[in-house]
Amino acid sequence: MAAISDVKRILQNPNALTMSRIIASPVIVILLLFPMNRVTCFLAALVFSAAAITDYFDGFFARKYGQISGFGKAMDPLADKMLMTAVFIMLTSKGLIPGWVVCLIIGRELAVTGLRNILAGKGEDISASIWGKWKTGFQIGASIPLLLHYEYFGIDFHALGILVLWVAVALTLWSAIDYFVKARSVFFDEALP
Repeated sequence: MAAISDVKRILQNPNALTMSRIIASPVIVILLLFPMNRVTCFLAALVFSAAAITDYFDGFFARKYGQISGFGKAMDPLADKMLMTAVFIMLTSKGLIPGWVVCLIIGRELAVTGLRNILAGKGEDISASIWGKWKTGFQIGASIPLLLHYEYFGIDFHALGILVLWVAVALTLWSAIDYFVKARSVFFDEALP
């Protein structure tokens, strides 16, 4: 019974959930280093799905139990980026998605992270916009069927993943534009003598 209690405590610890996404990233990379087959693709999709779900629960438990921490604020978005970057790079290495799409997605993440750091240094709001949340949702929604890759139950999961990926790309661009338009005063303030 004590073991179940310990597991429950760990699963409700926001920082442990954040760390699980960081740990899941190399696991997915290792699974995708093997020649593609239904087993490795399914396992990679399963690990990714479990890790992606923790993104919701770490924030939920942090707010519910008042466990919001500096570690969580810094590592949560980093864990998300590590997970998504690992998946997209591996999907590109397998020839499943175009490299330019991954460059655009990772470039957006780096640019917005830099902008958010500048804003945080000025004491301004750095929380994710609704467009950023939609972008993340569609990136996750594209990644799962792309990782599954094969046809199951008459559904071409790769084609479905590509379709969702195009929506994710559009939201990736739009959310970046939204961040930079909202923060335009930073550029003018920095440019003034």
